[in-house]
Amino acid sequence: MKHFALFFAALLLIPALSNQAAAAPKTRYDATTQTCRVLNDGPLEWESRPWGEGGKLFKDVCKSCHTRNNDTGAPFLWVESKNSTGWNRIFETRSPKCAKQGAWDGITLEQQLKLNDYLYRWAANSQDPNDGC
Repeated sequence: MKHFALFFAALLLIPALSNQAAAAPKTRYDATTQTCRVLNDGPLEWESRPWGEGGKLFKDVCKSCHTRNNDTGAPFLWVESKNSTGWNRIFETRSPKCAKQGAWDGITLEQQLKLNDYLYRWAANSQDPNDGC
């Protein structure tokens, strides 16, 4: 009976997980370049995935200031700090606070696009259906 209960619970969980994966956005309109960015899973290697480099940039570039108890006055950020639209707005306006400190000058346009792709894909509302482009 115990095994049957576990099996039944697993059967109920599978559709819920597949719905979450299907709800992730597949495209993102980038106002900076006025292009539609395709967000695909790519190969299995972490660094070659579209969000692999973006995730690394978020950790290395953004989190260098936006950590807990930092001395720069930057608010603590994590991927879910903003929704997809909010992250797009940060990149479209080139967040003036970060611009003042020169953070935007330290990364190329291609790196900015990958970083924005990553943040858009995993934002607070990324499991909700998104319009994309």
